[in-house]
Order: sequence, then structure tokens, then C-alpha cells
Amino acid sequence: MRLRDYDENLPKPMVTIGYRPIMWHLMKYYAHHGHTDFVLCLGYKGDVIKQYFLNYNEALSNDFVLTDGARKVELLHTDIQDWRITFADTGPTTQIGERLRQVRRHVESEEIFLANYSDCLTDLDLSTYVERFRASNVVAAMVTVAPNVSYHYVATSDGLVTALTDVRAARVRVNGGFFIFRREIFDYLREGEDLVDGPFSRLIADRQLMSYEYDGFWKAMDTFKDKQQLDELYARGGPPWENGRK
Repeated sequence: MRLRDYDENLPKPMVTIGYRPIMWHLMKYYAHHGHTDFVLCLGYKGDVIKQYFLNYNEALSNDFVLTDGARKVELLHTDIQDWRITFADTGPTTQIGERLRQVRRHVESEEIFLANYSDCLTDLDLSTYVERFRASNVVAAMVTVAPNVSYHYVATSDGLVTALTDVRAARVRVNGGFFIFRREIFDYLREGEDLVDGPFSRLIADRQLMSYEYDGFWKAMDTFKDKQQLDELYARGGPPWENGRK
């Protein structure tokens, strides 16, 4: 909703940073760490995402040689040749937990799998995060980050403000949107539920939700201003989320 002024005809994961959608940047991040089998839980305007990949042109983000009167393109690098992408329609208004339930058959053969909201980027060392999770006995893990917005907590008394505290200075952490699950997560999901309000509450009660605290680069794209900031980082070259990949 907060990006509506940008383009109301695009699903949020397809809003671009540079000339590729934020979802593409996120998928490249996962692929850099060796995770190239993707399941996309499609919802609002999922057809736009399907069309994007069906008409994907690797030459737009890779060096290439053009010969034979512009009839032959020789790519010098590739983007998605080794990706396997499953497109699963999970409904335009479905809650996130229910979307996960609907793609169970695509992931439950895996001991663990990764999940993401597709609207945030980071330079987190994903491999270390996965290793830490594998060494644990918990069902789920979430990256937690310090808020990077300039909101203030407000304390009041008798109708007067008594204190203002910058949320960035408060000792709180927020959901960073990068998850790891064991297949047992499906035992915690109920039909039609969101992910956090129901299943995560049950995980917490069973002491099965791990916090992986990270204080490096992390940025969500919630507003047009967030998009501009990510565009600026990309325009400078070598944005943090690329992790030095080639």
C-alpha cells in the first residue's frame, strides 16, 4: 500500500532496483549462497511475475557479444541458467501462513528450507546462518535486526509528552523477514492463518523459534523512499546485498 504511488499495477516483489525487480536481487543473493531451487507463492498479480520470467532476457544484466547482424547473442555471463523455479498460485488475499501450507508438497521432502517475504535485502552471511540453525534442535529461525527507521517511542502522562526515544536507540529488535524452517513447521500451521500471529506463537511456547541477531546491512522496501535509497546504493555500484559475487 505504501508503494502505491510508485506503480499500483505491480506486485511489490516486482518493484525494480536498477533494472531488475527486488525479488530478482533477492533470488540472486540466495543463488550466490548455493540455493537455486525456488518456490514462488504467487498472489496479487502473480501473472506479472510469471510473464517476467517467461520473457526473461539475460542480456539485460550481463555482458554479451552481438554478431550476425544482431541475430546472434553470445552471453559472457549468465543469471538464472541453473535456477529451478516453481510458480504456485496461492490466492490473491491469502495469509502468509496459508501460502506456506499450500506449497507444502514442494518443500516437505527437504530437511530444512528457507523462506522470505521478498521485500528486503541484506549482506548477511547466509551460509553461517544456515550452519547455526542446523546445529540447533529448533523447528524455525528468524533473522532479527535493529529498526532502521526514524520513528520515536512517545511516553505520556496527564496528556503531556514526557519522553521521546528514537526507535533506533531503543534496545529492541524486529523481524528481518529471513526464515529457516524444518519440515516440522507444518505441524504448527493451521488453515487460513498468518505466519507470525498463530504458528510463531506456538513455536515460542514450545521454545522452538531461534533468533539470529544481525547488525549488518539490512533494508526493507516498504515505502517509495526506501526504494530510492536502494536505487542509490545500486547506482553507486557493488551494493551491499551483492556480497562480492561475480
